Amino acid sequence: MVYAAFRSIGAYAPKKILSNEELSTMVDTTDEWITKRTGIKERRIAADNEYTSDLGIYAAELAIERSGLNKDEIDMIVCATISPDYFCMPSTATIISTKLGLKNITAFDISAACTGFVYILSIAKAFIESGMKKNVLIIGAEKLSSITDYSDRGTCILFGDGAGAAVISATDNKDEAIIDVHTGADGAYADLLMTPNGGSGSAHDSLDQEAANCFMQMKGNETFKVAVRTLTKDVVEILNENNINSESIKHFIPHQANYRIIKAVGDALKLREDQVVLTVEKYGNTSGASIPMAINDIYEQGRLKKGELMLLDAFGGGLTWGSALVPFSPLK
Repeated sequence: MVYAAFRSIGAYAPKKILSNEELSTMVDTTDEWITKRTGIKERRIAADNEYTSDLGIYAAELAIERSGLNKDEIDMIVCATISPDYFCMPSTATIISTKLGLKNITAFDISAACTGFVYILSIAKAFIESGMKKNVLIIGAEKLSSITDYSDRGTCILFGDGAGAAVISATDNKDEAIIDVHTGADGAYADLLMTPNGGSGSAHDSLDQEAANCFMQMKGNETFKVAVRTLTKDVVEILNENNINSESIKHFIPHQANYRIIKAVGDALKLREDQVVLTVEKYGNTSGASIPMAINDIYEQGRLKKGELMLLDAFGGGLTWGSALVPFSPLK
């Protein structure tokens, strides 16, 4: 029997920091207002000449190095992003594969917003367990500053740039295996969080109108309520289906969207503070990069040990959601 194992993690955060104080000079807000409502103190912003693929490369190279594999052993790359280098094509994953020097391998993007990393984890698991691939590089990478309207107080305070990557590999050891992944979606709530832009579903009369709609738009209060309800329900289901109680979870790693959402879900699940991983204060919401960046933080702090069980949980535009039970199974 072939299983899929979570072998390694890597991440990259751009050097430039955009603080709440600096944002308060750009829009009508304050550090106190932002912190109270979101828990965010700062976020990272990529340089003008840094593209989403560049952020992904930094994270990917680190994940490959830590995996103990030769780069040429990677046989598929999947990238989750809503801020690709180019609209429609080519995919950011193909650009990353070329920058890594990997040719003739499967490479493609998916769009699942903030749930992107959980979605690509499920894809990697499926390809490996079917026997089609052996070592899959999954990347969540976002340059959200490129699709953020910095005159919109409701969104610009939330989002930042960054990337996270992991290597998922085949194993015959069930103890190393990813236990389960849940994913779901409901397009009935699509208008709560979206980027209208100029797609075929939202043609515009002028270039000015089209440009204005290339930024993220969100109905914050409605999104908050649906997020808390959906995330809690999904986590309860995945734990029950696998006969795992919350005490067995070493690291609860939710999507880092908003501290109030994370606390509400953690409280509903009766998780202790030491089980909950928080990075929202220093990175903000990095969409599909959020969860792997958080995993990387506890790894680099020495808090993530071999065999420890992670519970991942995410919710994003679409609406999409997902959760996963993942033991950390490094080769070295």
